[in-house]
Amino acid sequence: MATFVDRVVLHAQGGNGGNGCASVLREKFKPLGGPDGGNGGRGGDVVAVVDSSVTTLLEFHHGPHRHATNGKPGQGDHRNGAVGADIVLRVPSGTVVTTTDGEVLADLVGNGARFVIAQGGRGGLGNAALASPRRRAPGFALLGEPGQERDVVLELKTVADVALVGFPSAGKSSLVAALSAARPKIADYPFTTLVPNLGVVTAGEVVFTVADVPGLIPGASQGRGLGLEFLRHVERCAVLVHVLDCATMEPGRDPLADLDAIEAELEEYGGLADRPRLVALNKVDVPDARVLAELVRPMLAERGLPTFEISAATHEGLRPLSFAMAEQVVAARAAAPVEPTRIVLTPKAVDDSGFTVVPEDGGFRVRGSRPERWVRQTDFSNDEAVGYLADRLARIGVEDRLLELGATPGATVMIGGDDAVVFDWHPTIHAGEAPHAGPRGSDVRLETRFDELPGGGHDG
Repeated sequence: MATFVDRVVLHAQGGNGGNGCASVLREKFKPLGGPDGGNGGRGGDVVAVVDSSVTTLLEFHHGPHRHATNGKPGQGDHRNGAVGADIVLRVPSGTVVTTTDGEVLADLVGNGARFVIAQGGRGGLGNAALASPRRRAPGFALLGEPGQERDVVLELKTVADVALVGFPSAGKSSLVAALSAARPKIADYPFTTLVPNLGVVTAGEVVFTVADVPGLIPGASQGRGLGLEFLRHVERCAVLVHVLDCATMEPGRDPLADLDAIEAELEEYGGLADRPRLVALNKVDVPDARVLAELVRPMLAERGLPTFEISAATHEGLRPLSFAMAEQVVAARAAAPVEPTRIVLTPKAVDDSGFTVVPEDGGFRVRGSRPERWVRQTDFSNDEAVGYLADRLARIGVEDRLLELGATPGATVMIGGDDAVVFDWHPTIHAGEAPHAGPRGSDVRLETRFDELPGGGHDG
């Protein structure tokens, strides 16, 4: 059974943040010494880190669900909760992280490159951190944020300079073994190679890597054989070398037909038309194969393909081939210098207010990272906490925007997506009018419809 996996779907869950603590200092002769509730700890992240000793994604094939540790809740006496531990996923160099829709999130190349797949939730503030000159003794704390939950695809694309392509048993693995110190498993039957073999080749002062791409047959780009699984490894290679079997006895097979069949699969896969090609006519140590190689070489020259007659078994012709590979690799490196880790960043616009308000049938919907995070951190069973949320929303301009859009007292306002918190909106009570009823810090402007929300109106 093959133990090489180069594509997995990973279900990552960041750790939840710990809840803040609402506590009041009580000591002898100080029955009400002030708020001393600590903050909750941040939840751990799920992080992918390149490790040069890892060559496969097999570990995540067997364990695709990864959950970081939750942060601990805060405690009294200003004791903050412990931070959740990160989950570090060791991945091979050349791992591409994408969404399930194919959007590239990170391209991890080079030992130590890292990307946070799922962030841990923020810890909630304790009442000590929420105290202010206006609110000297808050009777509430903020809840911890849920950790980010994300499904991503990890896809390994081998980082090599030269890719050897060709039919099974064409001699690709033997050629890697002859050119380098690699010792792949080799046998005389199709699909001997079940994993891409990598070898380091030295040609003069140039050192480069060579990989054989196993299992290419007609129909590989549609899933036949093993080719579909390994064609992605060709994408990172700067040079393609067609290894053609000149000694095959299979009917309908000859070097030109094999070349055309493999090129058709590469074209069907796409994105490889700009790669320079070399052709290696292999197994010329067999007399009939040498005759055939001499016959087809002029035809290949007419196509503009540099051609080399080689024997992986006797090492004939390998030196000219290796120097030709090195020449192409040097040219490719000069044209495309090595790029650092590529991570997709989506900065906010300069005029981004942090939220949007959109009229909908029956009300208004508020979306934005800050208001939705504040809702997740609010304990709706505490009137003072609800009033604090209302003050925060008014402070960033949500209330002004609702007025601009024509919202009237009692209008339905929803904060969030499908699991939104729904409440009846009441505008700020202007100076000179009767103050709102309720304990200090509470606010009747935010009346959550608990009957419409599971779990007491809390969406987290």
